[in-house]
Amino acid sequence: MDDALFAELEQSIREAGRIRRGEAQPSREFRFDAPDVKAIRERTGLSQSGFAQLIGVSVKTLQNWEQGRRHPQGPSRALLTIFHAQPRMAVAALHGSSVHP
Repeated sequence: MDDALFAELEQSIREAGRIRRGEAQPSREFRFDAPDVKAIRERTGLSQSGFAQLIGVSVKTLQNWEQGRRHPQGPSRALLTIFHAQPRMAVAALHGSSVHP
């Protein structure tokens, strides 16, 4: 590894340590609001069990999301974002044309 690149990496690691210990502030932060899972599900017109089955999670997981005990992450969060923006298209894409919210 190039010495200059290594020095830059080392400086970044030290800065991250200072931020983690509260000795420095990060230059920027990214925050993402948790989706309103219950509102998203209700827009589809599906029950908890129907929606959970459609998106491939357990009913318990869906209930935890809806009650704010847990928050969807990764692909589940992305899928819920699609459901929020286009519920009819999302249902149709996942379930076929037999279900229309």
